[in-house]
Amino acid sequence: MANLYEFKAIGIARTPFTQRFGIPRQPGLVPEARGIIKMDSHPDFQTALRGLEQFSHLWIVFVFHSHGGNKWKPTIRPPRLGGKAKVGVLSSRSPHRPNPIGLSVVELDRIDFDAKGGVEIHVRGVDLLDGTPVLDIKPYLPYADSVPTANSGWAHEEIQRTPVVFEAAALEKIQNAEANGFEKLKDLIEQLLTIDPRPGFQRRELPPDAEHAQGKDFGLMVRTFDVHWKIQDKKFVVYDLIKLDPNSQKLG
Repeated sequence: MANLYEFKAIGIARTPFTQRFGIPRQPGLVPEARGIIKMDSHPDFQTALRGLEQFSHLWIVFVFHSHGGNKWKPTIRPPRLGGKAKVGVLSSRSPHRPNPIGLSVVELDRIDFDAKGGVEIHVRGVDLLDGTPVLDIKPYLPYADSVPTANSGWAHEEIQRTPVVFEAAALEKIQNAEANGFEKLKDLIEQLLTIDPRPGFQRRELPPDAEHAQGKDFGLMVRTFDVHWKIQDKKFVVYDLIKLDPNSQKLG
């Protein structure tokens, strides 16, 4: 089975996530994670998208283009299992796959067919790194794609959520950013932090309710901001927001 197939990206995803750390682990977990699929500028794609605006949700087929190399791993340690237990990669959503292809369902906001340089598809609930190549787009069909009787296998446990609070200084900076075009930034940060974006080993070693975890601080890149938060009173407390130079290397 040595068949090779060549694919060309039809668009690029523009998202708030310039680094892999902090990206939601699944689509839809962070509704305010808004993105734009910037389509190839060829006029045929404008025609190919005709009718897509009638659907509420879309499937995005994409490439894990920044997953650390071409070698795939037959087993991985899923974050949902705390980074301890191993499962087969094909029973997971890991990017370290035989073919680094991903599939995400997103909510469609609108389609700008007249955008300069190619159609722009505005979506919500993204879990993609900024710059992700998009291979295909399909409409989500509830009658075919939703399976009410499905079970979640080893990922059956509900996602734990941690309360998120904002110190006054951080909240003032967020409000100023929102007033300057960064709409619903507070909601985005809160939705990202409540599902604990930290790697599995940190969540395992420094759970929010552990005495030794109190006072530990962390950072997260969101759009062009460096968000600083700490564990305090079993909560995630956002205490600072630093605006970064969009051309800074820190943006990835």
